Amino acid sequence: MRIKDLREDADLTQQTIADYLNIKQNTYCQYENKQRQIPVELLIKLSEYYNVSVDYILDLTDVKEPYERKKTT
Repeated sequence: MRIKDLREDADLTQQTIADYLNIKQNTYCQYENKQRQIPVELLIKLSEYYNVSVDYILDLTDVKEPYERKKTT
């Protein structure tokens, strides 16, 4: 998973991202250290925040560009 690399590349703290996700910093730290599985809804929020695909975050592809998103009605 690439959430630590994305955060560090953007020069952000764990607290900044935890605040964005509305979770505690230590919970986010556990996600980065693979001590806890990150929920799908948070993966989606992170992909939107960093403008990358969820597959990129999960290290399933090296293509950063996000997929076209469905329009909600």
